[in-house]
Amino acid sequence: MDNRRLGTTQIEISPIGLGCLQFAGRGLAAQFYSSPEAITEIVRTALDSGINWFDTAEMYGRGGSERALTTALHELGRSPGEVVIATKWSPAMRIASSIHRTIEDRVAALQGYPIDLHQIHLPHGGFSSIERQVRAMAELSRAGRIASVGVSNFSARQMERASEVLRSYGLALASNQVQISLLKRDVERNGVLATARRLGVTLIAYSPLRSGVLTGKFHDDPALVKAMPRIRRLLSGLSERALVRTAPLIDELRAIAEAHGASIGQVALSWLISFYGNTVVAIPGATKPHQAKESAAAMNLRLTDQQLTRLDELSRSGDE
Repeated sequence: MDNRRLGTTQIEISPIGLGCLQFAGRGLAAQFYSSPEAITEIVRTALDSGINWFDTAEMYGRGGSERALTTALHELGRSPGEVVIATKWSPAMRIASSIHRTIEDRVAALQGYPIDLHQIHLPHGGFSSIERQVRAMAELSRAGRIASVGVSNFSARQMERASEVLRSYGLALASNQVQISLLKRDVERNGVLATARRLGVTLIAYSPLRSGVLTGKFHDDPALVKAMPRIRRLLSGLSERALVRTAPLIDELRAIAEAHGASIGQVALSWLISFYGNTVVAIPGATKPHQAKESAAAMNLRLTDQQLTRLDELSRSGDE
């Protein structure tokens, strides 16, 4: 599968990137992920498998994820500019001027790698309006400190507001990072997908495998649900009832996977980056090298129109 443009920028990204929350090593990440194996090997495998971009954030271990990622890239001999890096600024308990004040922290944590995409992590929690936050991002872009501006978890209307501000600077909104998967299709109902297509914005799908539900492992062994960290179990909506509701979808994913010699998760990822055309890309995480390789291989999986439609129909009954 060919690379895609990030929004209307000139930045080319693979349809599958690597989410790097798991590299934080502490805080929220520790409640979602077990400690990853050698981070350098995960990054190496992702790159060797065709992934050319990584999504991280200030919030992920207070820069820990950014540092771990770029340390691995340095160890692998990847020069700045050879890969695409997206990071995020957190508005929590801050004002818009924090974007300017913390840019040096982001630069330091990224250890010489440029910020190809800088995103506002949330549309709430700060003491400044979205407009002021976006203006600060636009000023960084105009100054050459960042290559493009994105947002995360923004509604359709909030995307519009961000886009309007950026247009006044001669810039365009590059992306909106939101949760999308076969079991999370809110973007189709809340206007986010339609707005993204109209504005030329790329939607970056996080949690594209719904915390592992779309790999089928919990349907194969329901006891694994109880072993999950509580917060992850709650946020993913995992329960015995949910497993029963989503079983027909998993059965179809399994059948398609067997027909293609693929895994269930690869089929779910392939559907996601195919069904919505070029608008949606995905950033599954990985705590083991083979997981990065498996996710990347979804870019080479071609589902038929019939298979895409069948999964679309079945997922609507399991979608929350």
